[in-house]
Amino acid sequence: MAQAFASARRPDGIDILSVGLAPTRLHPLSVKVMGEVGIDMSSHPCLGLNGLPKREFDIVVSMDREVSAKVPIMQGLPIRVDWSVADPESIEGDPELVLSAFRQTRDEVRRLVEDLFDHGYLAAMVSARKSDNLVLDNISDGIIAHDMQRRIMYFNRAAEKITGYNREEVIARDCHDVFPGNLCGGKCSFCDGDEPSIPDSPKDMEIITRSGEPRHVQFSIRAMENAAGEQIGVIGALQDRTRERRLARRLGEIETFGGIVGRDSRMLELYDLIRDLADTNVPVLVHGESGTGKELVAAAIHNEGLRASRQFVPVNCGALPETLLESELFGHVRGAFTGAVRDKKGRFELADGGTIFLDEIGDISPAMQVKLMRVIQEGTFERVGGENTIKVDVRIISATNKDLAVEIEEGRFREDLYYRLSVVPVSLPPLRERRMDIPLIASHVLARVAEGAGRKGMQFAPETMDLLLEYDWPGNVRELQNWIQYAMVKCKTSAILPEHLPPQAGARSRVPFLHRRRRLTADSVQHALQRTHGNKVQAARELGVSRATLYRFMDNLAGKGGEASSPWSGGNDVDADSEAQHKGP
Repeated sequence: MAQAFASARRPDGIDILSVGLAPTRLHPLSVKVMGEVGIDMSSHPCLGLNGLPKREFDIVVSMDREVSAKVPIMQGLPIRVDWSVADPESIEGDPELVLSAFRQTRDEVRRLVEDLFDHGYLAAMVSARKSDNLVLDNISDGIIAHDMQRRIMYFNRAAEKITGYNREEVIARDCHDVFPGNLCGGKCSFCDGDEPSIPDSPKDMEIITRSGEPRHVQFSIRAMENAAGEQIGVIGALQDRTRERRLARRLGEIETFGGIVGRDSRMLELYDLIRDLADTNVPVLVHGESGTGKELVAAAIHNEGLRASRQFVPVNCGALPETLLESELFGHVRGAFTGAVRDKKGRFELADGGTIFLDEIGDISPAMQVKLMRVIQEGTFERVGGENTIKVDVRIISATNKDLAVEIEEGRFREDLYYRLSVVPVSLPPLRERRMDIPLIASHVLARVAEGAGRKGMQFAPETMDLLLEYDWPGNVRELQNWIQYAMVKCKTSAILPEHLPPQAGARSRVPFLHRRRRLTADSVQHALQRTHGNKVQAARELGVSRATLYRFMDNLAGKGGEASSPWSGGNDVDADSEAQHKGP
C-alpha cells in the first residue's frame, strides 16, 4: 500500500521498492481496498529481503517498530524511519469488521505517505543523505561496512580508490568473494565462523588491488550496533600508507617487522621478501647461523599470510632421535610402542590448515627424509603403528644452519628433498655483518627485559655500547640477548657498564682491534645522519665507528666531490677503524 501511494507521488529520479522480511503474497482485501481508491495492486510483486537488488538505498521506512528491530543492516547504510501502522490481518471475526480494519490501515498509510511528501520530510532526508555521502566520499580514509554475514553494505569513494573496485560491484557481496585472498588477508575475526571479536588496535597489512598492485594499508574496525545494543556488523577504515612505507623503506626508518628487529639494508630486503612469501604457499628454506632468528622469520611469513588465523607449529628436528621424531611429526596409535597408551596426533595434523616449521632440517636421517618427501608430494601420511591414511593441508617452512649443498655432496641429504623444501631460499645475515643493527637490537632487548623486571629506564653506558659494537658475536642475536640478561643481574644501577657484561666480553673482542676493518659508505652515513637528525655523535655510534672517523670520512667526501654540489654522490669507502688503535676493547 505504501509503495503504491508513494509511487503515485514520487519526484523524478526516486525509485521506491517494498519488501517483507520474507517473500509473501498479497492479501485479497489489500487489493480490494486499494482498488476502491483507484489503484490496481493485483500484479504487485511481494519480495523478501533476500530478493533486494544489489544496490545502495538512501531511506528505509519500516511499517512496524517491532519488525524494524529484525531488519538487518541495509545496503548503503540508509536513514531509518519507523512508522506504527496497525496490521489488519490481526483482526478476526465479522468480515465487515475485518474489511473496515483494512480500510483504516489504507487511510493511515496514505496519510503518512502524504505527510512524508507534503511536509518536506522526504526532501530533508534526501538532502541529509546527500550531505552524509558528500562528507564520507571526500575523506581520505576508505570506509567499508559489512553485516554479520560479511555482506558489504557501504563502500565510499576513497575505498574505491584504494582497492581499485567500484562500489556497484561490491555492494551486497561477501567481502571474501570480492577481494582475492580476502581483504583482511585471512586474518579477520570473521574468517573462522566463530563468534567474531573486534581488535582493539589498527592492523598494518598488505592488500592487492583489483589491478594486482600491492598496497600497504592501516585497517581499523569498529562494531556497529542497533538500538538494542546488538552487534549487527562492522565498519572499517582503510588508510593508504603505501607512499609513507616506501619513503621509510628508502630512508632506512623501518626498524621492526613481525618481531624481527633491524634496519640494515639486507634486513629491509628480507622484510620485502617475507611480504612476498606470505601470500603464497610455496615451501621456504631459511638458512642462517645459530641465533640469527630463523624461527622469527618463519613465524613472520606465517603471521603475515593467509594462514595467520591457523596454527604455527614449530618442531626442532635436531633435538629428537629418529624414533621419537617420527611419532612427533606424524603421531601414533595406541600400542604402537612401549609407552603409547593412547592415540596421539602428530605435528602435521596439528598444523592442518596452518604452517609447520621444521627447524634444523639438515639433521634428520635419510629414512626420515624419505617419509618427509611423501608428505610434501602428496600431503598424506600414516601415524606410527596406524593403517589409516591421513591427508593434511600444511605449509612447510624449514630451517638449517648447515650448508645443505655440502650435505648433498657427501650423501647425507637427499637432493630431491632439498629442491622441494627450498623452492624459495631465505638467507639470514649473521649479526657481525650488520653491526649497524647492534645498538637497535640491544636497546630493544634491554627495554623488554627491563620492563619484565620492573626496571624501566635502563640504558647502556657509551663505553658499553662501544664494546658491544666491537664484539664478533659468534652466537648472534641469541648471544646478545644472553649478555643483556646477564648484565641485568649484575647491574644494580640504571646504566649498564662494561664490568656488568659476561667475562668473555673482553676476552673475545676482536683483537688486535686495529686489524679489523669496517667500511663506511656514503649511503650508510647519509641514512644514519637522517635517522639521528644530523647528530654526528649518535650517527657514529650507530655506524660502529669513532666520531673522528666519521668526521674524516665526511671531510674526504666533501674534498673529493664538493660538499656544496653533491656531498653524498659516491660510494667512497674509508677504513673506519684506522683510528681504533687508540681505543681499548
